[in-house]
Amino acid sequence: QVQVVESGGGFAQPGGSLTLSCPASGFTLDVYAIGWFRQAPVKEREGVSYISSDGSTYYAHSVKGRFTISRDIAKNTMYLQMNSLKPDDTGVYYCAASQWPTPENPGFPYEYNTWGQGTQVTVSS
Repeated sequence: QVQVVESGGGFAQPGGSLTLSCPASGFTLDVYAIGWFRQAPVKEREGVSYISSDGSTYYAHSVKGRFTISRDIAKNTMYLQMNSLKPDDTGVYYCAASQWPTPENPGFPYEYNTWGQGTQVTVSS
């Protein structure tokens, strides 16, 4: 059974850091792409970052230079290091696995068919 589970969310002050983890089961990260999405209240779910099966990465413009996506193939786990957090980064963060090694449109939810339950990230002073 294909499954992803997020952890690591919480509260941070502006300028702070958090690290999200997403261990995967039922597939391996070097075969399919996997990514992070987030959803703030009354906003649509948006793509944050993704990593393809060959290790290529994508970042949304709003997080580029602040967030770093990575993976540990041996642990079959993906990570999202979030630095210089801003209040606009607040939302529920979802880990998602794609049915493709390299999605054509990695920032769009329809490219992913397996989702975690989400973890809350709150950035506030």
